[in-house]
Order: sequence, then C-alpha cells, then structure tokens
Amino acid sequence: MIIFSNIYKRYPNGFEAIKNIAFTIKQGEMVFITGHSGAGKSTILKLIGAIEHPTAGDIIVNNHNVNKLKSHAIPFLRRNIGMIFQDQKILFDRSIFENVILPLQICGLNRRPAITRAHAALDKVGLLSKEKNFPITLSGGERQRLCIARAVVNRPSILIADEPTAHLDESDTKDIINMFESFHHVGVTVLITSPNTEFSKNSKSRILTLNHGELIP
Repeated sequence: MIIFSNIYKRYPNGFEAIKNIAFTIKQGEMVFITGHSGAGKSTILKLIGAIEHPTAGDIIVNNHNVNKLKSHAIPFLRRNIGMIFQDQKILFDRSIFENVILPLQICGLNRRPAITRAHAALDKVGLLSKEKNFPITLSGGERQRLCIARAVVNRPSILIADEPTAHLDESDTKDIINMFESFHHVGVTVLITSPNTEFSKNSKSRILTLNHGELIP
C-alpha cells in the first residue's frame, strides 16, 4: 500500500513541484499518473522510492513511513520497489544478462539462484535468447524490456515506471503496457506516469491527473 498524506515538495530554488497531494493506492492496484510536462509526475515516483524527500507531509510505503527511515534502511525499502527511469540507466559496457543480474549481486544473492531469477526475468520480457548480447544491439522497445527485466528480477511488490512508453511506436507501447498488466494481474502494485491521457483512458486502471503540482479531483 502507498499513502500520500498532504505532501508538498519544494526545491531550494523555491519551485514547488507538488502541492498538498493526498491519495491511497491499494496493494495490487495499477494506476496511471498523467499530466503535462513538469506537472510533478516524476517527483511522485522519486518520493515513493525515497530518491527525493517531501518538504511536508507523510508518505507510507509498505507500512513504512518513508520520511522517518534512517539512511541505512532505504536500500531495504527499495528492494521491494522495481524502478524504471526515463533515462533507463542501462550499462552499455555489460551484457544484457549482466545488466539484469546486477541488482541480485548487489543484494548478495547466491550465484545459482541469481542466475535462475535473471533468466526467468529475461524470459518474461522475451529477451532470453539475447542474454549474451550488449544493449547497443537492442531496439528502443527491447531496451525498455531490458529495463523491465532488471526492475522485476528482485520480485518487488511495487513496480514504478516513469514514462516507459515515451518515444516508442504503437506496437511497442502496447507490448510494454501488456507486460505491466501481467505483473498487475499477479498482485504487483504498478504505477506508470504518462503524458498521454488518451492512452491511459483506454485502460481500466485508475488515473491520477496532475496540473502544476496539484491533483485534479
């Protein structure tokens, strides 16, 4: 479960990214967060992952008050959150397999189960046959699949994606959203930011719309 209670985020330059945001997302829900560029969509995801911290208000993620977590506890919170960023953060000097297994290595998982999980994640997104390739050989849609595999390899309870279909064609976009829906159907909480309100309206999922940092009723 994710709870935002009267959240404000103001940056040192005085810019207020979000203002008095309040919502609850139940475990297993799939939610789209839409709005114009600069509306505060990415900020919300960063707050959930404790990459940013609110100026005021409380954020509860999986029964933890994110505001009160000690710095050494944040990595443990993030192990239950799969994150997909706009800039992808792919390591181009490592193979596709090495990109996916890296989070498990960081967590200290033994190599044999780590390999099994990495293969399962790659199989889920249709990249297992390309595990030895390097990311430079992938198309835009395949690179996004790689990011998804890396995000879910830890079997997180929450999956957040910041505009994961940006710059993809209609076919790749449909495939990517279908993947997110498949995770949602097995109980994973999924949050997706998207500037495309028409696209999100085609989904049966809940939509939260932001306008200049405020949630539109």
